Amino acid sequence: MPTSLGHVLEIKHLQVQYPGQIRWVLDGFDLSLAPGECLALVGTSGCGKSTVARAVLQLLPLGSICRGELLLNNQDPRALTEQRLRALRGESVGLVFQDPMTRLNPLMTVGGHLLDTLKAHRPENSSAWRLERSKELLERVGINTSRFDAFPHELSGGMRQRLAIALAIALNPALVIADEPTTSLDVGVANQVMGELTSLCRDLGSALLLISHDLALAARWCQRMAILDQGKIVETSSTRTLLISPQSNVGKRLVSAARAREGAISLPSTKDSSVLLEANRLRCWHSLSGIPWRRKWLKAVNEVSFCLRAGESVGVVGASGCGKSTLCRALMGLIPMRGGEIFLEGRNLASLQGSSLKHARRALQMVFQDPLACFNPLMTVGEAIADPLLIHKLSSKVEASQRSRHLLHQVGLNPPEDFQNRFPRELSGGQQQRVAIARALSVRPKILICDESVSMLDAEIQAEILALLKLLQKQLGLGILFVTHDLSIATGFCNRVIVLEQGEIVEEGSGKTFLDSPKSLTSRKLIEACPTLPFVR
Repeated sequence: MPTSLGHVLEIKHLQVQYPGQIRWVLDGFDLSLAPGECLALVGTSGCGKSTVARAVLQLLPLGSICRGELLLNNQDPRALTEQRLRALRGESVGLVFQDPMTRLNPLMTVGGHLLDTLKAHRPENSSAWRLERSKELLERVGINTSRFDAFPHELSGGMRQRLAIALAIALNPALVIADEPTTSLDVGVANQVMGELTSLCRDLGSALLLISHDLALAARWCQRMAILDQGKIVETSSTRTLLISPQSNVGKRLVSAARAREGAISLPSTKDSSVLLEANRLRCWHSLSGIPWRRKWLKAVNEVSFCLRAGESVGVVGASGCGKSTLCRALMGLIPMRGGEIFLEGRNLASLQGSSLKHARRALQMVFQDPLACFNPLMTVGEAIADPLLIHKLSSKVEASQRSRHLLHQVGLNPPEDFQNRFPRELSGGQQQRVAIARALSVRPKILICDESVSMLDAEIQAEILALLKLLQKQLGLGILFVTHDLSIATGFCNRVIVLEQGEIVEEGSGKTFLDSPKSLTSRKLIEACPTLPFVR
């Protein structure tokens, strides 16, 4: 049956089931997109949003069941040969994944990724054209061409995501599927990237399917919105209508949670609590290419000083590439420092060795930005959470397994028995992030460093996880350093906010002060770019 006239994508009664599972991830899914249309597909974490993208490009695991009508540009991708399917991917449809680090070749440079894609699909064009086009694409997504020869691990999470977007739009496809494309981007860069994606659709007549949990982002860039729940579209209408007057139960819950988060402002922390973590003039400089006696340095973190108290949450915000993730890794001892000191409960970490250092490090745990890249692919979810307990010899195997199930329940993966024996790759991005949080909490740390730790979660689950972290703070006096690009979380969850620009602190204060009277130009730009939900009269 041919696609309806004028539709780039048409899906009817689609059912998808992964191998070894009983339930249908998608069950009676219907969706259509016209050329130039921007549609947001939203829903709770784990509802099957990413499965839609994988089904369209036939990237489902071997042994999956995919039945129903699925037509892309009047072609069923399931009926194509492998060669024609490879041509379809990229030329007819571009996909931006939500976890870019696991999709990039660690042995290939930034420019090499683009050159390789262009050569595979445009072999008739000259190498000079491919080089010029590659640099043009980098500039369009906000990456300086000086990073052309850098490798993915040398980029921030936000810059890796921008590279993934450049790869998706390289061949001007008729359809772009963006699966949480701005998850790891600050609001300023997110605006730039989404502006580029929507501009591409407008200029070329391409359709954009934006898969997102961020309702405010969807409201700014998409004219139509569809809500996915239990494998089906339960509501679809214009974005403004849906956000002002949602009809489905899940729609009402998501909008209510998003509005509650926008309105929250955290109170300043008390000054009489003990200092858990202190950074004094911390410096982390990365050596750039150059002759040894004229070495050039990228000052990723430069003369940064701050403290974190027991029971306090400190938010760290700033543009993508400003040094947020580098700061986290330096505090964890994962990268070398060029200067400065880090004190954990008054002890200089540089002076500790052996078991004393191991014991101190147990008190300092981190939730990384790319959850899938941080798991052992051969370990089940239950094993991954229990492993830190066994490493630190805090529990027997039986006790560690019991603790693992309890933590899965705490972070909303219920029933735990359905998740503990699955592998991380079998979970959605949001579920992977919840497992990462559970693993970090397993050894009962005193300090939790969260690097975009709820960025992949929908508003409801974000609220649950943040409430859990607040409860743990109250019970354990937990200190949290919360790196985020989401200003509503930074100001609503955190007692204080630190703004980084080019590796230096340019502003620090309470969330209310930050929003009401920002002092730095960086802060003002971030606030102006922050998307909000439509006003309800």
